[in-house]
Amino acid sequence: MSGTTTYLGRQRVRRALRTVALACVLGVAALVVPDSAPHSEQVSLVKVDRAAGVDVDPDVVWILAVGSDARPGEQMNRTRGDALQLVGMDTRTGAATTIGIPRDSWVPIPGHGSSRVNAALTYGGPQLLGETVGDLVGITPDYVFVTRFPFFEDLVDDIGGIEVRNPRPFSDVNLKDDGFRAGRIHLNGYDAMAFARIRKTLAGGDFDRSANQQIVLRGIHAKVRGRADESGFIERGVLSVMEHLYTDLPPAELFRLAQAVAQVDPGRITGCVLPGSIGNVGGASVVLPNVTTARRYGDLARRDATIERC
Repeated sequence: MSGTTTYLGRQRVRRALRTVALACVLGVAALVVPDSAPHSEQVSLVKVDRAAGVDVDPDVVWILAVGSDARPGEQMNRTRGDALQLVGMDTRTGAATTIGIPRDSWVPIPGHGSSRVNAALTYGGPQLLGETVGDLVGITPDYVFVTRFPFFEDLVDDIGGIEVRNPRPFSDVNLKDDGFRAGRIHLNGYDAMAFARIRKTLAGGDFDRSANQQIVLRGIHAKVRGRADESGFIERGVLSVMEHLYTDLPPAELFRLAQAVAQVDPGRITGCVLPGSIGNVGGASVVLPNVTTARRYGDLARRDATIERC
């Protein structure tokens, strides 16, 4: 047996063991965590009720990832979302794509007229936000994942920070006065949060901020994938999330999602930010999204979770 074949065999065995371990952790957590002392809700994962007959490939999983702007004491799932990324993962090929949605996009919200897209979370929680994004892009997410920014910072710190490639130097007097240099940089939890939230000093404003959020997501995925074979790494991460998680999903479905994330090939990740223009509604600055392009992105990504060109 060649050295390459032996190595690949060991890799497959390790992946199989990690899969078994993850299944066990999810099963145990589902039994133990709900009966443990109550924890503050920092993360939620909600399944979106979909209209019958929606033409979406069942092998492509869509998750709307939301960074909630909730302050202490506020309900995380009923506060404006500060970051919106629609993530698709093809479980057959390992391809994945991210469609960034500027949070100030002015769109129709079912039952509430028109407003900024992130207001849908306030009006009707994850379900309404999922429907609103679905109307815009043409892909209704299967799930909506919401997290508070402080917990997001902790998660990034727990995995040892992330490495990203920053396309331009920028700073913000409130969030990061010393700023971020261009090139490959390391981000701890706080820096990752600031990198994903700064807008006013970016030339592209909300559009550049959304692109930066995609850079952070890719950095997190690369770090988790790179450490996945470390003993106990995945198990500790799952338990940490489960302790602070609200979800309506059974363990088997959580396991399916975890598998989908683990199967993403870093070399097959693509992403685009919805384009548009800056407008004014009632004296407030908003983003007027290009709906035709939004639907084109949705059409491109619907079948196999890829968008080759923005």
